[in-house]
Amino acid sequence: QVQLVESGGGLVQPGGSLRLSCAATGFTFSMYAMSWYRQAPGKERELVATTARSGGSTTYADSVKGRFTVSRDNNKNAVYLQMNSLKPEDTAVYYCYVGRYGLSYWGPGTQVTVSS
Repeated sequence: QVQLVESGGGLVQPGGSLRLSCAATGFTFSMYAMSWYRQAPGKERELVATTARSGGSTTYADSVKGRFTVSRDNNKNAVYLQMNSLKPEDTAVYYCYVGRYGLSYWGPGTQVTVSS
């Protein structure tokens, strides 16, 4: 059974940093690309970053390029999102995602609030 559990969210001031983690179980983690999405109140869920199976290739939304870094540890079955220079518009629930055999799997999400 695929399970994704995010952690590391919280309240941070503008310009601050947070590191999100996602622990994955129930599948062969190293065989799948992993992504982070976010959803702000009243907005659609949007793709933030993706890391390829090996972690050697990453992609980012334009809105977070140069500020966020996605990484993974295939030995720990974990994916991370380092978020620097946070802005109020980064406030959202952040979700870990994997697509497998045509199905989508999401974690429950972790709230990130950027406010002074």
